[in-house]
Amino acid sequence: MRSCLRLLVVSVVALIALSISSAAAAPLPQSQGLQSSDLSRLRSAGAVELSPDGRRIAYSVTMFDQPGRPYSQIWIMDLATQKSARLGSEKERTGGPKWSSDGKWLAYFGGEGEKAGLTLAQADGSGATFLTQVSGSNSPLPGQGSSVAWSPDSKQIAFISSTPGPETAEAGGDPMVITRYLYKPTAGEGMTRFNDNRRLHIFVVDVATHQARQLTQGTYDEHSVDWSPDGKEILFVSNREPDSDEFFNYDVFALRVADGAIRRLTATENNEYAPRWSPDGKTIAYAATKRGLTDRETTMEDEHVWLMDADGSHRREIGAVIDNRQSHPQWSPEGNAVYFTVQERGSTHLVRLPVSGGQPEIVVKDLGFVGGWSVGKGGTVAYGFATPRDLPELYVKTGATAPRKLTDLNAEVLAGKQIAEVEPFTFISNDNKFEVEAFLTKPLGMAANSKHPLIVNIHGGPHGQNGPAFSFRDQVFAARGWAVLHVNFRGSTGYGQKFADAVFGDQNGNEGQDVLYGVSAALRRYLWIDRERLGIEGVSYGGQLTDWLITQTNEFKAAVPIAGIANLVSYNYMTYYNQYEEMEFGQFLHQGNLMDVAWERSALKHVAAVHTPTMLMHGENDNDVPIAEAEQFYIALKDVGVDTIFVRYPREGHGLAEVKHGIDSIDRSIAWYEKHFPRPGTEGVTNTQP
Repeated sequence: MRSCLRLLVVSVVALIALSISSAAAAPLPQSQGLQSSDLSRLRSAGAVELSPDGRRIAYSVTMFDQPGRPYSQIWIMDLATQKSARLGSEKERTGGPKWSSDGKWLAYFGGEGEKAGLTLAQADGSGATFLTQVSGSNSPLPGQGSSVAWSPDSKQIAFISSTPGPETAEAGGDPMVITRYLYKPTAGEGMTRFNDNRRLHIFVVDVATHQARQLTQGTYDEHSVDWSPDGKEILFVSNREPDSDEFFNYDVFALRVADGAIRRLTATENNEYAPRWSPDGKTIAYAATKRGLTDRETTMEDEHVWLMDADGSHRREIGAVIDNRQSHPQWSPEGNAVYFTVQERGSTHLVRLPVSGGQPEIVVKDLGFVGGWSVGKGGTVAYGFATPRDLPELYVKTGATAPRKLTDLNAEVLAGKQIAEVEPFTFISNDNKFEVEAFLTKPLGMAANSKHPLIVNIHGGPHGQNGPAFSFRDQVFAARGWAVLHVNFRGSTGYGQKFADAVFGDQNGNEGQDVLYGVSAALRRYLWIDRERLGIEGVSYGGQLTDWLITQTNEFKAAVPIAGIANLVSYNYMTYYNQYEEMEFGQFLHQGNLMDVAWERSALKHVAAVHTPTMLMHGENDNDVPIAEAEQFYIALKDVGVDTIFVRYPREGHGLAEVKHGIDSIDRSIAWYEKHFPRPGTEGVTNTQP
């Protein structure tokens, strides 16, 4: 079940290589470069909440120091002294901090054992009091807004919790009886193969009495709450379609606290996300798409920021001034602007946009990505930021002043370590339609005549992006003298809607050629890359493209597809988000000749062309890309006679969450690439592609 803490789960598939002759750079001593075991020592800033008076920041720190899944802990920093105090015990899991309207209290999810749920602490972190238990759900839901909202008088807290649905008993019985279309759990759950059929509802707890009451009921999910400034209503998002499992269409509603009456604010064909009241209660900001066909997991259309009046009228897309993917918005305390993040060319920036019109202001525009962030008075923002040299750290910035770094969580781990440079370059696509950007992590220890292996790492989505921000995987490669190439192929985000749309109806097509053209460009421009020692890998869609590309070229000496799709037809009917292929191709597979097209674009159909040694990795309980995708490809590769092994990880969903599994995947990948790369200087020239 999805934890109420909503902890950060990080999928780490890190790769290391060993160079073994004088013609190649020798691995750096352990003190100079990152090793796979360093993963368990890293920490990362997550959620960020600036107190209403601007004196304190509550922030979460993600820990990797246990063999299981990463967990988060909340700290409160006094900005005057820059000293932090942790909430809870040394190993207690805490998350989701939310300041009260008056700034005197901090609500968060915490507790130990069975007594876990909504907890309350004083502003300095002292006097923690357990308020009420909270239940989650493993149902695959869209990107959600806040699960906690304080009343404006700071006397009540609205929160999201789950109750059993009408299918829960039968679907959990012996035998299990499946009646829902959406009967599988969310991507990262990893513990089961089935939806728990619970529904998320809105509850309110009284701070003084600790008494909680349920405000919504029924078979729909309600989430993404925000309490109105006048205290009368709570905004939320819900899918009220007749068959909400099949038709992905979330709208905005307002719940009257006094009597539970609900009014609908949007009734569109598209999706709305994470609504927020303006400080004066007259306007609502939210994120939304415009197309009628989107998906609960990965969306081809970029979300933009919208405004509407409090009664649902006068909807306008103010985010249209920026042609890139945008996050859920937050209001400035003054109510004259909204803030949101924007993906752009491999980085994620923080933007301020005046609601009255005008040009957007990029508040944080450094190379890297903004994670959690919070807005205070006078243009003050607190945020987590990942630079090219470190995982997200906590920063604060006011107006045009330079940002101030408040934490150095990995100082001990990174002390004395060399961090590799990440260099961007662009090239023209095979069909001359696009300029495509790639990011190359250069190896450490380069010498005048040294030659270095290259691993091509393909991002997932396909509507996502890679960039210059710190990557543990890449840095471990670099420390071993290996380079890593990331290509933001067509379909990637951060390059405008036209570029994201360019993969429509063309999976395993020209976006795959973008990757191969990126490899070709890198080989021609960086003569120190050893074209005889090329590897390829990726997770999710990156795993799918890895499967596909080894049926199209033999230039890679080894491949590591992770959670990849090998058969677009079987995948469509096994995944938990069944609208995905419909969105990507524009119709259901059973319509027209799309079934034939999907099979033609499946790696499994072309497996006889594979000669690349392949190590498949997959989570046992992956419901995003079910493990049957790897099972099919593994047997097919065996039938063809390809050197292949299949690594299955228990308790894992989509990608690898457990720290020990992340380290294991690094070490296995080292061995696989090292086994199949020829010794430098002994190979013949065989790779002349593309």
